[in-house]
Amino acid sequence: MSAGGLPQSFSTRHKRDVQKTTKYVELIIVADNREFQKQGKDVEKVKQRLAEIANYVDKFYRMLNIRVALVGLEVWSDVDKCAVTQDAFTTLHEFLDWRKLKLLPQQPHDNAQLISGVYFQGTTIGMAPIMSMCTAEQSGGIVVDHSDNPLGAAATLAHELGHNFGMNHDTPERGCGCRMTADRGGCIMTPSTGYPFPTVFSTCSKKDLVASLEKGVGMCLYNTPEVKLLYGGQKCGNGYIEEGEECDCGETEECLNPCCNAKTCTLKGDAVCAHGQCCEDCQLKPAGTPCRESSNSCDLPEFCTGTNPHCPANVYLHDGHACHNMDGYCYNGICQTHEQQCITLWGPGAKPAPGICFERVNSAGDPYGNCGKDSKGSFAKCQARDARCGKIQCQGGAYSPVIGTNAVSIDTTIHPQEGGNIRCRGTHVYLGDDMPDPGLVLAGTKCAEGMICLNRQCQNVSVFGVHKCSGKCNGRGECNNKKNCHCKAHWAPPFCDRAGFGGSVDSGPMRQAADSSAMAMGVLVTLLCLLSAGLIVCLKRKALVQILCINKKSAIQKLRYCQPMQQCFPKCVLSWIPAGFYTETSRVPRVLLKLKRISFVKIIEDRGETIMYNKWKIMCFLNLKPHKHISLHQIHKIMFFLAASYDPFKMLELFTKTLFII
Repeated sequence: MSAGGLPQSFSTRHKRDVQKTTKYVELIIVADNREFQKQGKDVEKVKQRLAEIANYVDKFYRMLNIRVALVGLEVWSDVDKCAVTQDAFTTLHEFLDWRKLKLLPQQPHDNAQLISGVYFQGTTIGMAPIMSMCTAEQSGGIVVDHSDNPLGAAATLAHELGHNFGMNHDTPERGCGCRMTADRGGCIMTPSTGYPFPTVFSTCSKKDLVASLEKGVGMCLYNTPEVKLLYGGQKCGNGYIEEGEECDCGETEECLNPCCNAKTCTLKGDAVCAHGQCCEDCQLKPAGTPCRESSNSCDLPEFCTGTNPHCPANVYLHDGHACHNMDGYCYNGICQTHEQQCITLWGPGAKPAPGICFERVNSAGDPYGNCGKDSKGSFAKCQARDARCGKIQCQGGAYSPVIGTNAVSIDTTIHPQEGGNIRCRGTHVYLGDDMPDPGLVLAGTKCAEGMICLNRQCQNVSVFGVHKCSGKCNGRGECNNKKNCHCKAHWAPPFCDRAGFGGSVDSGPMRQAADSSAMAMGVLVTLLCLLSAGLIVCLKRKALVQILCINKKSAIQKLRYCQPMQQCFPKCVLSWIPAGFYTETSRVPRVLLKLKRISFVKIIEDRGETIMYNKWKIMCFLNLKPHKHISLHQIHKIMFFLAASYDPFKMLELFTKTLFII
């Protein structure tokens, strides 16, 4: 910002409505030593000013359905913990490195901003990477405290935070609508601002935000912050449910929530809840109700738990997971590819240029071909192996870049040894003094098979350990960013090795535990009654006879050579018990039937000896056990035990497929 006067079961995903979901930025603000000195070397005075700045920023972003929650303040009262100089780029580089290595491991957060008392060279009063929200490497920015009024620094911080969100400048050629005229401050993402300071966002900013969120930017913003971490103390009316409060819908004059008493922050009448995507009409939604759909191919859906009004924290596929038909890898919940970046710059029809373009152009180490800047601010040459992580090189698309008039085309013609010409299309984008070059390949982009761009280097995707993590999911799920299995439907977390309702320990169950349970159980009970009646008919009409098991013979031979006096009894269970449910280690009741004088209709399968008898299918696993007479009452108990242990709808499906009543 210049001071002109101042990204199969659950693999099929659906984009969520990102505008309706409230996002929470857990923000940490750091004041450097020069800022500490400017405020009279008074730590409490500095903290009060930083908190005031954060409150303004929170108000600005509320209109975008984003809450900025201040979860930490740090004042460098002794010495700066990273180099802070008049070179804005170097200061930004140093601060983001310090954040990643020191601050982030110490206190988890979504974004960090440095408030500095140092004035940068030129007209720059802030700088931040674009589309970097939630990343460990670049989710942050630097801001000069350039006015006596804290609103000035707040407007700049909101501007730099906007860049982190993917908002570009409101340049004249974009035709942005702003409800505040320039003499009243204009809009926050205007390149140059002065007094009065801007407090609102333009239509362009809102469109940029939605586009970024739909691509997967800001994957960490969908969980509510820990209220104990919030800076500033407890207050009824701040919109956060704190200790002793049942709800908090904001100040009395702004509260429209029918379930919450704004004056007392308590629930009204019979209300069970007042907030959250799993709260409807003041009541909790059933477990398994979708509450947050996936936003892209690397995101995972979340579901209500039935016990909490809030949707579980957002989770996504583990970094390094293949995506986009194997053309990319997931990184911070986004599937980055060279092709998508070319389309963003050049429009439909654009595609990545051949590898030789990346190698030749990015080996120059100049503004038009490089692997970013080093810590001294100089353009870095790309090594051959890292060339596809430097400036993006494309072919096709529009005549000129489609991202605005401040982007120019840099065309290079390569003459390979085998003859012919190859045209490489790069871009040089001038977006102001406060934004690093967006023409660089984005972190997390696939640069070769099994390789991914990290810190401008092409590194092995194995650094993420995704294959080791996915290995514990038994082929029935995928590993999420918290290193837990997200199971397919009908399989239970944490390892997807038993029947269940899908999802993960982080996302909630994919299916409701009892979808329309009253109807399902009613039909199930009816079927169980019919089953009981059928068993009575069968027991009266025919007696079960003994089957003798002869080793190393086929099923037909075993039945043909059975002798009445041999004492060999198979272990039998009804065939509607789900596959894999009955194992040798199971502790469910065992149905051991003594079979006598049986008339065999047909051998259905040789393996497992599935036998149809009087149109009742009985699965007999040849495990020799002493026989035991089972009463009808005991059979009923076993049936109800199994029914209660399994999905009712799946039980109905199995009943209709396998039970045939005379």
